[in-house]
Amino acid sequence: METLKEIRNRYYKELTENILPFWLDYGLDRVNGGIYTALDRDGFLLETDKSVWFQGRALWVFSTAYRMTKKPEYLEAASIIVKFLDDHCFDSDGRMFFRVTADGRPVIKRIRYFFSETFAIIGYASYAAASGENEYREKAFKLYEKTKMIRDTPGILVPKFNVSVRPMRGHADSMIMINVISELMKAFPDSASALTKEIDREIGDCRKYFIHPELKLVLETVGPDGEFLSDHFEGRIINPGHAIEGSWFIMGEGVRQERDDYVKTGLSVLDWMWDLGWDKEYGGGIIQYRDALGRGLSEYHQDMKFWWPQCEAVIANLMAYKITGDEKYLEHFHEVDDYISARFLDKEYGEWFGYFHRDGTLATPIKGNLYKGPFHIPRMYMKAIEIIDSL
Repeated sequence: METLKEIRNRYYKELTENILPFWLDYGLDRVNGGIYTALDRDGFLLETDKSVWFQGRALWVFSTAYRMTKKPEYLEAASIIVKFLDDHCFDSDGRMFFRVTADGRPVIKRIRYFFSETFAIIGYASYAAASGENEYREKAFKLYEKTKMIRDTPGILVPKFNVSVRPMRGHADSMIMINVISELMKAFPDSASALTKEIDREIGDCRKYFIHPELKLVLETVGPDGEFLSDHFEGRIINPGHAIEGSWFIMGEGVRQERDDYVKTGLSVLDWMWDLGWDKEYGGGIIQYRDALGRGLSEYHQDMKFWWPQCEAVIANLMAYKITGDEKYLEHFHEVDDYISARFLDKEYGEWFGYFHRDGTLATPIKGNLYKGPFHIPRMYMKAIEIIDSL
């Protein structure tokens, strides 16, 4: 079995010689600016529209990679992406589009969500830290305040369901804001004191409404006071990868603040979701969805293995091992690392496959779309390297 040092070196090589070069070669648009993500297995461009989520996400990735490696091509890529983001991804009301054309004309604006904004915030923050351009610090905080206003002002976000009949809360909102605030604090350490109360509020909401120790579950959708909506598909759906991602966000903040209660919450969530999500029946991998009552699920992709939950399981188990020294987390880390190596890595064309059926057969060879691009995978490698180096 490889040592952690050997894995660390392998991860660095994968990051700098495989993953990021694939996106620089095939995704970065040096003509119009920004980055394409809809790529076939060999890098062929399948769709010329651009995901606005990924302008912010890729900006974060290349800026953070530059901060780690000091490789100038990463900062150059970030500067190409940030200009496109500034010039083409905001509507006149200050909110962001979801999808734009190759040259930046708006195609879709999803007024139900604020995730384009959250990814732009973390992108701006990391770019400011990488480039030293203080205007992007200001843009990051200004957009953060705008996002809070969008989220907190009744009537701006269009609810998915009729609130007079079925009011609901979604786990994603609080969880993503934990990460946003954490990234702001990492990029701008002098902001940590002012932001700690805000991240505590978001973690408090996760613990109050979505993390249910009595069920040993994290519910994705609940009633206004955290009620378990057991008579609806939406109320029963469990997303193990999403909850595992949230577990390492909370653990990381617990370490920063030296708060054992946060660490214990994160560890509990990881334990529950690993037990529920790791597919012992079909050779491993984190499965996409489970039902809270062990019943049937309605989503067509409910039993698939997507790339990103595997990434979150790598980070969370490594972090848990670092915090506790418990060998079970190291064993789980090796299990998911082996699964990734056996399934997801494309040794012929580079990067990772994204979508497998439960039995391990490949569902599609594409390397990207509006949701898969340079984010979860390079973040996994960079975060894992950071954790192993700290060990």
